[in-house]
Amino acid sequence: MNNRDTTIKNETTVLSTTSPAIVIEESSALVKVPKAKVHLISGAIAGLTSAIMLQPLDLLKTRLQQQHQIENKIVRTTILQELRKLTQIKDLWRGALPSTLRTSIGSGLYLTTLSHLRSTLSTYKVNHHVTPKSTSNTSILPKLSHFENLSIGFIARGMVGFFTMPVTVIKTRYESNLYNYKSILESIRGIYFDSSANERSTGNGSFRNFFKGSVATLARDCPYAGLYVLFYESLKNEVFPRIINTNETSNGSQIINSSSAVLAASISTTITAPFDAIKTRLQLADNSMNTHKSIWQITKLLINEEGGFRNLFRGLSLRFGRKGMSAGISWCIYEELIKSSYFTSSANTKANATLV
Repeated sequence: MNNRDTTIKNETTVLSTTSPAIVIEESSALVKVPKAKVHLISGAIAGLTSAIMLQPLDLLKTRLQQQHQIENKIVRTTILQELRKLTQIKDLWRGALPSTLRTSIGSGLYLTTLSHLRSTLSTYKVNHHVTPKSTSNTSILPKLSHFENLSIGFIARGMVGFFTMPVTVIKTRYESNLYNYKSILESIRGIYFDSSANERSTGNGSFRNFFKGSVATLARDCPYAGLYVLFYESLKNEVFPRIINTNETSNGSQIINSSSAVLAASISTTITAPFDAIKTRLQLADNSMNTHKSIWQITKLLINEEGGFRNLFRGLSLRFGRKGMSAGISWCIYEELIKSSYFTSSANTKANATLV
């Protein structure tokens, strides 16, 4: 490229960002965007970080939602009681391995799938002249409508959630002290034969046991993911930029992304809390406990127990804190990692400026 071409390119860049009468035609542009593996690795790192940091909250939430049955009497537990049962601080990280596997793999796959679906839809709309391509000031991800964000978040979570369901069941059983599994392998064997650690595995096992509570889990995760993406994108692009000026502070984008993530997760968590309580009870049930198996029966059981309707929101405070902090940590890390990959790439964007 000669000096004249360089000058024209620089002038075009200035005009395109300052003059409202300039339209950038990107039909012939070669825009470098993060590859799928960048989203996968960034999402996995973000998920792994949040899972390790917040595992204690997840463990306590699971134990709050579990059911103790002694001589046909339901015994409830509290956070303080569960903390007193722990003999060592490291016991708070019981189940960390399946939790980190599920969260890191699940987060990487989910964010990769989500990004691919959003980019595909955005490209389709641009190519068919439905809407011009646009991104926010704090992210390189494409902007979509509210309904599109809700739908794509729902679909992406459903696909990845079903794929990672066996790890979710293992994590839930291993965190609970109803089964007292001493190892991950023992929990896998126990789930397959539908038994606790104290029972001898007999009879024929079934891989269907690794998908217990799938409907309740997806009924929780899919709406949660859809609502989360909807609220996150709305807060990130429409609400917080009016409060925080990214040009005035060097870390403005991190503040906006983290704040949007925490608030979006908090709202979505509250709305979908009942499905989390139902899901946990379903996944902790085994055939020897003679517990109800359907979502509707579990719902009635929870409501009829002491505490009534509030049982559907049992553990909400812990899940509320965990989801909010997890979203703030993971989405901020994810957004910054993919932006770093984007801006350090050597590819250039070619654009033609056309006067309107």
